[in-house]
Amino acid sequence: MDAQASLLPITRHGSVAVVHIDHAPVNALSRGVRQGLLDAVRGLEDDASVSALVLSGGPGRFIAGADLKEMALPPDEPFLPEVVGAIDACTKPVVAALDGAALGGGCEIALACDLRIGSAKALVGLTETRLGIIPGAGGTQRLVRLVGVAQAIALVCEGRVLKA
Repeated sequence: MDAQASLLPITRHGSVAVVHIDHAPVNALSRGVRQGLLDAVRGLEDDASVSALVLSGGPGRFIAGADLKEMALPPDEPFLPEVVGAIDACTKPVVAALDGAALGGGCEIALACDLRIGSAKALVGLTETRLGIIPGAGGTQRLVRLVGVAQAIALVCEGRVLKA
């Protein structure tokens, strides 16, 4: 089994494919997770037996943001905008199953999905603005479309984390 497949095993429930993000402890968006998501979305879109995709971080998780271990390294493909773009462009419905933190890039992944379903433990936010970093994968535009300009400005500028 290759590294991406071990980080993102896929199970089937009828015609629904569930992509399980499994990169403990918080499912950080490492290069392997980004590549695994990109490969899974593209492969499942081409699979005629699949009618919908679910992205799941497992119990108590979704994707908590960038992998801090990779922050000091040179950027490496695939870049987050490519992954987010593939999710957004998928012709099949993609659902984000949030049972924990969807922060920064994790929030941008969730925003690119067609639907987001959250448990009582879900947390969402574009928190990189707290560090003086602008969300770089289209999250600011997608958030405006979902909650309106006024709410999006407040959420992005404050780097606020919303609890379910």
